[in-house]
Amino acid sequence: MPAQAPEDQYTAAPFVPERGGLPALREAAAGCRGCPLHRAATQTVFGSGDAHARVMLVGEQPGDQEDRQGKPFVGPAGKLLDRALADAGIDPAEAYVTNAVKHFKFTQAEPKKRRIHKAPTLREMTACGPWLAAELALVEPELIVVLGATAGKALLGSSFRVTEVRGTVLEREIHGRQERLVPTVHPSSVLRADDRKTAYEGLVHDLETAARALA
Repeated sequence: MPAQAPEDQYTAAPFVPERGGLPALREAAAGCRGCPLHRAATQTVFGSGDAHARVMLVGEQPGDQEDRQGKPFVGPAGKLLDRALADAGIDPAEAYVTNAVKHFKFTQAEPKKRRIHKAPTLREMTACGPWLAAELALVEPELIVVLGATAGKALLGSSFRVTEVRGTVLEREIHGRQERLVPTVHPSSVLRADDRKTAYEGLVHDLETAARALA
């Protein structure tokens, strides 16, 4: 197994298998040491869902529940996302869901205290990029739904602002592939919103744009 790279050379690339499909990717990702985030996380949380999905949803990173269960979007934000997808006319069972970063990054004052989400750095997102590139190459989605600012920066660069392009269809080259993308907010931001009803309606509206792009 490759050793962890020096800080200025963080990358998951040596851990990514050349063949074997998504099962091989998931198995290899479990042993990824491409950046330090694996040290505190319970486990790698790889993507899941339809291996031939027309739509791929990309979030930021696993949360507390995802880290414990080893599956993406199984916490409160994931449940809200499933409901919003269904309301927008997209079957959640026919999507592939993943994150730009595969390990949970958090702060914790004491061992038994609640683990508080901490946004990954650009270096950590870049280090994890080879996993997302491999997922895109195998799933070959017709559309990527970008969930939140961090996922947007990972895919579209540091100048990405979700408020400027949410609910629109973009066309960009991503990891060597021409992709269509619809950015929107991360569902966790809806849960934090003062006006949750309006925030939820905005998320559904953006996802309806994605549904029309897939029609």
